Amino acid sequence: MDAFYVSVELMSRPELRGVPVIVGSPSGRSVVLSASYEARRFGVRSAMPMAVAMRRCPSAVVLEPHHDRYAEVSAAVMEIFRSVTPLVEQLSVDEAFLDVAGATRRLGHPREIGEQIRAEISRSLGITASVGAATTKFVAKIASTQAKPNGLLLVPGSDTVSFLHAQPVSVLWGVGAKTQETLARLGIRTVEDLASTPVSALTKLLGTSGRHVHELAWGRDPRKVVVSRAEKSIGAEETFAQDVTDTAVLHRELLRLAHRTATRLRAAGLSAQGVSLKLRYADFSTLTRSKKLAEPVDSAHALYGAATALLSALGERPLAVRLIGLRAEQLGSGGAGAHQMTIDRQDDNWRTAEVALDAVNRKFGAAGVRPAGLLGPPAPRAARRGNPPGNATL
Repeated sequence: MDAFYVSVELMSRPELRGVPVIVGSPSGRSVVLSASYEARRFGVRSAMPMAVAMRRCPSAVVLEPHHDRYAEVSAAVMEIFRSVTPLVEQLSVDEAFLDVAGATRRLGHPREIGEQIRAEISRSLGITASVGAATTKFVAKIASTQAKPNGLLLVPGSDTVSFLHAQPVSVLWGVGAKTQETLARLGIRTVEDLASTPVSALTKLLGTSGRHVHELAWGRDPRKVVVSRAEKSIGAEETFAQDVTDTAVLHRELLRLAHRTATRLRAAGLSAQGVSLKLRYADFSTLTRSKKLAEPVDSAHALYGAATALLSALGERPLAVRLIGLRAEQLGSGGAGAHQMTIDRQDDNWRTAEVALDAVNRKFGAAGVRPAGLLGPPAPRAARRGNPPGNATL
């Protein structure tokens, strides 16, 4: 989907079409969740500090996010995909792989299928999508990125290698900024350069990922579309602007996701007796781990503790992390009546504090009170000046 959060917001704010729009909290310490293409022309990007975004585009209209609405529209998009083929692998709230090989007899050439999908999303939802079509997931992903915004790019199988070899080496899954620097020192700047480098040299330089990126450079990606469907659960996930190796950054994001999920649990009057952790690595491989809890919970403190325990149990990670997610599972009726008190009330104290946080944020806005662990290092003076009065930590 194209600038998904912004596109959803503009469904109810059509008067803002064509002007720079940023979705995120107006607080100087927050980050951009999504930016319209008009705002991107000023250099505004997702995950950029809001203070920096506003300096680059002071005329932008800032809209508070509505995650429940995004989830609703996302579900409608995925249903459109599943009307084309049951082989849908949802990557995030606004992105999926579709295997349409079995649909060509019924719906026509892959290009026609892609245009039909784009037309149906536009007609029924009023937003736009970009489509990449290829014989492998990896190349289809590159093509969809190059087709943005509101376009379609098809790479025939016979053109796969020539298409790839014309790309910068940064398009390869697993090649981040540091790896690019390492390769550039050897004069490897394009996919063709890398494809021409012996596997032995790449393995010596990059370790076990050397063979992997060499295979991708020749268009060899055997991974199939893995069918996924939304579970009966509540959760949230975040795709990082840059792949992450720092465990502290992952913990920080899990804390944010835990609070977002717990707030939704309490608002729905639900509790969870299971927690699931999701990681997607730089090469788009994905794993999930789940944990059954001793009792139903609806507090971020409990969800965060379980999720970080699952992350620690994974041990050393093979690649940098592209996406991290947390889900509350095995849902049941919740609220204070479902919460079992402990003798020292420590767990209940956390829940009581979070319920108070809910009440304050309902009255004053979601940026009013937040966990201190999410504030990060002191912001520059100009950024601090943008904070709303009365900003507090918990």
